[in-house]
Amino acid sequence: MNNIVCKKNNSVAVIGAGKTGRGFVARLLAEAGMKICFVDTNEKLVSELNICADEGTGYSVHFFGNVRPSQKIENYRAYSWDNICFDDCDVIFVSVGGLNLTDVGKKLKEKLPRDRRIVVIVCENAVEPAKTLYEAIGYENVKVTEATVFCTTIEDKENGLDINSENYPYLQCDADRLDGQESGVASIKPVANFENFLTRKLFTYNAASCVIAYLGFIKGYKVYSEAAADKQILELLDQNYAVTNAVMCKAFGYEEKDQQEFARLSREKFTSTAIKDTVARNAREPQRKLGPDERIIGPMKMIYKYGLSPDVLMMTTAAALLYKEEGNTEWNRIRTENTPQQILDKICCLGEEDRILNEGIMKHYEDLVQNRGVLWG
Repeated sequence: MNNIVCKKNNSVAVIGAGKTGRGFVARLLAEAGMKICFVDTNEKLVSELNICADEGTGYSVHFFGNVRPSQKIENYRAYSWDNICFDDCDVIFVSVGGLNLTDVGKKLKEKLPRDRRIVVIVCENAVEPAKTLYEAIGYENVKVTEATVFCTTIEDKENGLDINSENYPYLQCDADRLDGQESGVASIKPVANFENFLTRKLFTYNAASCVIAYLGFIKGYKVYSEAAADKQILELLDQNYAVTNAVMCKAFGYEEKDQQEFARLSREKFTSTAIKDTVARNAREPQRKLGPDERIIGPMKMIYKYGLSPDVLMMTTAAALLYKEEGNTEWNRIRTENTPQQILDKICCLGEEDRILNEGIMKHYEDLVQNRGVLWG
């Protein structure tokens, strides 16, 4: 690949100066010594950013658990769409809600030069965000790729523009959409076979979140970090990471060391006591999480396919079948109108060929119902 962009004498544009834009993307760019050009529709935020820049204070990104010193962000300028010019920007990061991508693309179409190659990286976990933005821009000289954001960021309401953030070190993006171009920033990592990478994330990160959430519910936890600190749940979580790591390497060819680091970062995220979260938020809508290719059933079937035991995910499925939401929700209706086996048939799509998985799940279900499963020792 050719490093053609992110020259230090140029600006790198970040469209969307919210939590992800100024707290994660800008932090990675600042660490690399880049000058940042923020673009946002919120004129009050633009003004506040510029006042802090003019006063020489900038703003800071603080890290959960004080795992490292705060990162000062000060080499930047902020603009509204009315006064932005992209003449010295070869790389543009877009961090806005998925519903705003078409509008951003139309604005970029009006503003971007046509005489040089430009890379746009969409930092939004939406459905086909790169395709949506590229179609709105419509210029061949503009290469649009998408990134998946792992880093949790929270606005620090007591300290103005400051952000509290997880210390996640990378932004991974789809290499196949870049035609050999790179950002020139080491922490911005183009990844080949990005679809496989998204599956890797779903089966490693999202599956682990479900293990903690649903088993945490069974044990009566409300606070997510408390569930993640439970000794028995942690043992099961690590057991699931071990088989998942092995299968990700076999199925997709990831190096063992690389996958172990990937899982370690996941574990650090979910066991952090500094990130305030609830079991209910992570466990909501089990009908979506129990889909046949989703974060519980998908890795469970893959683990079994490769000859390893998906026992933890079978237990997690059983716990999800017992999960009760507050209020009159779609999931509560499904639980009322269907037996656990019917949910496994209709939602999880576990057919006759999945008999062993079915039996394993139902055994765990019965154990949990009778209060004699392994979670109670």
